[in-house]
Amino acid sequence: MTSPHSPAEGQTRCGVVAVLGAPNAGKSTLVNQLVGQKVAITSAKAQTTRARMLGIALDGDTQMILVDTPGIFAPRRRLDRAMVSAAWEGAEAADAVLLLVDPVKQRRHELEPLLEQLAGRPERKMLVLNKVDVAKKEPLLALAEELSGKVDFAEIYFVSALTGDGVPELKSALADLMPEGVWHYPEDQVSDASERLLAAEVTREQLYRQLHEELPYDSAVRPELYKHRPDGSLEIHQQIVVSRETQRPIVLGKGGRMIKAIGEAARTELTELLGVKVHLFLHVKVEENWSDSRELFEEIGLDWVR
Repeated sequence: MTSPHSPAEGQTRCGVVAVLGAPNAGKSTLVNQLVGQKVAITSAKAQTTRARMLGIALDGDTQMILVDTPGIFAPRRRLDRAMVSAAWEGAEAADAVLLLVDPVKQRRHELEPLLEQLAGRPERKMLVLNKVDVAKKEPLLALAEELSGKVDFAEIYFVSALTGDGVPELKSALADLMPEGVWHYPEDQVSDASERLLAAEVTREQLYRQLHEELPYDSAVRPELYKHRPDGSLEIHQQIVVSRETQRPIVLGKGGRMIKAIGEAARTELTELLGVKVHLFLHVKVEENWSDSRELFEEIGLDWVR
C-alpha cells in the first residue's frame, strides 16, 4: 500500500540526509539548491543557522529530508551549546551524512574536531567540497585526498552551492542511497518549518545583511502575531531582541530608516515566498539575558540545553 503523499502507484523511497560542516561552509545554500527553492537563510555571518531547519527535496519517486544542521564549533554560551546539540541530533539515524567543506577558508580549527567525531560514526558518509567555481583544482584534489585519509567517505563530490555546478549529480547520488519507503511529506511541501518560524528567519537574515558587522551575532527575532486577514493577506508582528541598550539605535537607524529598510526587504521576500500580500510590523526590545530564556529558545526553534 502506497502513501497518499506518493506521486503514483509503485515503489517510492524516502530517507534523511544530514548536512554537516564548519560554520559558513555553505550548508544552507546547498540545501536551497537541492530543494530548488529557498528553505534556509543564508548570510555571510558565520553560525546563521540555529535550528534544524529541514528542506524536502524530490528526485523522481524519491523524497529526501535534508537536515540543515547548525555549523559545529566550540560552544561557549548556552546558545552555542544548544546549536551544537542540534547539529549532532540532526546527524543521528540519517541514511547519509554529508560533510560540506569550504576549500578556500577551510576553518581547520573547527573542521578537525568534526572529522574526529565523524570518523567513528556508523552512518554512510559523503564528502562534498564546495566552491569549485573559485577554488584551484590541484589544492582541491590534495584536500580531498587528505580528508579521505581521516574519515572513511563512501563518495566524494565537487560542487558549487552558489552556482549549482555538480549539485544535480550529488542529488541523484543521494537519492540512490535512500531506502524504500513511503513519503513523509506531501509532494508540494519543501520544509517542515512553520510559516511563522520561517517568517522570523527571513527577517533575521535581513537583519544580518543590512547591518553586517554592526550587530553582534547574539540577536534574535521572536514571532509575536501571525494571522490571516479577511482579505487573504497576512499580518505578521515580530520582535527583534537585542542584548544591550546601545544596540537598539543601530537596529532602528537614524529616523527609523534602518528598521524600515529591514522590514521592507523581509516583507518583499515573504510576499514572494508565501504567495500572499504580507503586512509586517517590527519593533526592537532590549533583553539583556535573552540567551538564558527557555521560552525564547523554544520560540526560535531550539532545544534548551543546560
